[in-house]
Amino acid sequence: MMNRRGLLAASVAAFTAGFLARGAGPLLAATKGNFAVSHSEDEWRSLLTPEQFSILREEGTEQPGSSALLAEHRKGTFSCAGCQQALFSSDTKFESGTGWPSFWAPLDNALGTTRDTSHGMVRVEVHCSRCGGHLGHVFNDGPRPTGLRYCMNGFAMTFTPAAA
Repeated sequence: MMNRRGLLAASVAAFTAGFLARGAGPLLAATKGNFAVSHSEDEWRSLLTPEQFSILREEGTEQPGSSALLAEHRKGTFSCAGCQQALFSSDTKFESGTGWPSFWAPLDNALGTTRDTSHGMVRVEVHCSRCGGHLGHVFNDGPRPTGLRYCMNGFAMTFTPAAA
């Protein structure tokens, strides 16, 4: 009989294998490196709130349900809190039940991804393609048409309502 830890490890391995088999290769093509917007650590600390710095620059995670953007349902655009690059249209936002704002597709060229092996798991990390700020992770359990769930930290983003 498998213990809980073994079951979790087996589930993560199966999920990862399935995700990679579905074509995560292109998602993993972008890697962290030089970005159009860059600052020193001290500059980032002065530009961001402590919560934003923890998430965007130290790859932290907010508590589920803690971001006001989780309940944001107006038409508009979600952007990177670090550099204001537009990331997601409200048209792709959906209720995932996870406690984090979720989207089924990003805007063109807005994101990069890297392989994340922290916390004993293999996941696909999502970062802003303009400043490299950590935003969250992408999973293959989302709705149609993409089947993806971009699970984002709300504190890492801002929201601009569409013009009336």
